Amino acid sequence: MEGAVRVQILSQMGISEVPSQYIQPPKNRPESVTENIADLSCKHVPAVDLSSEKESVLPAIREACREWGAFHVINHGVPTKLLDGLRRACLSFFNDFQMEDKLKYACNPSFAASEGYGSHLLVSSENETVLDWRDYFDHHSLPLSRRNPSAWPYFPPEYRELMANYSDEMKALAQRLLALMSESLGLKASCIEDAVGEFYQNITASYYPPCPQPDLTLGLQSHSDIGVITLLIQDNVGGLQVLKDGEWLLVDPLPNAILVLVADQTEIITNGKYKTCVHRAITNASKARLSIATFHDPAKTVRISPVSDLVSQSSPPLYSSVLYRDYLSSWYSNAPEGKRNLDKLLLDTSNYCSALYAIKKRNKNSQLQKHGELDEDYTIKEVEASLYMK
Repeated sequence: MEGAVRVQILSQMGISEVPSQYIQPPKNRPESVTENIADLSCKHVPAVDLSSEKESVLPAIREACREWGAFHVINHGVPTKLLDGLRRACLSFFNDFQMEDKLKYACNPSFAASEGYGSHLLVSSENETVLDWRDYFDHHSLPLSRRNPSAWPYFPPEYRELMANYSDEMKALAQRLLALMSESLGLKASCIEDAVGEFYQNITASYYPPCPQPDLTLGLQSHSDIGVITLLIQDNVGGLQVLKDGEWLLVDPLPNAILVLVADQTEIITNGKYKTCVHRAITNASKARLSIATFHDPAKTVRISPVSDLVSQSSPPLYSSVLYRDYLSSWYSNAPEGKRNLDKLLLDTSNYCSALYAIKKRNKNSQLQKHGELDEDYTIKEVEASLYMK
């Protein structure tokens, strides 16, 4: 069981100052973001209507993934009754039951991302990491071999059934969206999902209690999601921010919409054509906030690299390949901060050009020549292999 004090308890104690471990460095505090909020009011995360013709959906998704790494989807096919019911059930867990009952589901602090009720996502010691002002419940929902509803709250009574149904709906929507994202790049519909393999899905309900000093804290620190695609619903309080052109923009809740966040592995797979979304959550002094994020990740044994159809002599690979297990380990041991874990995989494209030249020179008079020309596809793949394995 996680022994840390829950943030909700601190909030209910009526403290006037937050404990020091929750105070962000000045550069990360919300007050230091921008004073020109009015100038940013015209910038909104785009919304894509999935009931529209594909001819209009694909370019809308392409622009959103390139420019934002985030977009709302409307008319997505997930029943509104299910969205509302799950929000109510999760809120009821946090608000309507005694702490001693909630603590029966406490997660194991010895393991990163262990299932259950917690407050501290990272394993790092409190002296090394500023803590987020939030509590959460993490559910391991897919593949089905990981799904154990008995580890989820039995109150309210419909909680487990709602969560299981929501998991299935999110998987189907994630598959649909990845197919559209692939097609929007001119790839076959299954391309990104083929690169990922079977989904490992976690659903995290986050509860952000009122905070006495919201200008000093963050509900969730700046980061990009580690997996492939994240689907998020929130209540009407608001507090999620995305980083766009160096500015933090508030994501206004859109009724019945689902927010799509491009995650790190998709940026790698698309060779940087689609950008992962750096985001964070801010707090407020008067209202609690709820969000439910559904993460879709590869298995730990999957090696992720740019797909070959998006790599060429004129578009060299931007990222080295990575075993997802190693990427997870780096994220949790180093703590997330913006895109720094993804940036570690960036390749020096000049090395690519040098390797390409060397291999072409070596193969100039070899069997790779066809009618006096080199087999470009084979040469490029050879360069990729030499660089990825370094």
